[in-house]
Amino acid sequence: MQYALRSPLRFLAVAFLVLTATAFTANTAHATTLDVPFAFTVGNQVCPAGQYTVHSDDLGSSVTLMGNARGFKWVIHPGDPAPTDNRVILKFDAVGSRYALRSVQFGPMTTSQLDKKTKESISARNTVAIGAELGR
Repeated sequence: MQYALRSPLRFLAVAFLVLTATAFTANTAHATTLDVPFAFTVGNQVCPAGQYTVHSDDLGSSVTLMGNARGFKWVIHPGDPAPTDNRVILKFDAVGSRYALRSVQFGPMTTSQLDKKTKESISARNTVAIGAELGR
């Protein structure tokens, strides 16, 4: 009788491990690491230069930007890229020597504009894009 109870529990444990490994593999396949060579802001938060990982959730409805010090998560929606676009691109507004994250593109999906328009950024804005193919 004890063996009959252990067998279903063992089966459930193995099934859980397989599903967890599959989910981890799926999430890492949907991640890209980008090197940002300058400090930048996201809202009022200052992010240092360095490596940032961008990944999408399993449903493709949100994107996460994760650095060593902090992470951010936003809702994404169909954007300007072609439906077959497989790039991950961070777009920044450069105002003088300062950079603000403007948007995150993940394949054919994108965030809304993340930085707030100010008089200074409207008149002196240059857009800088850093990107890579999805999964690199």
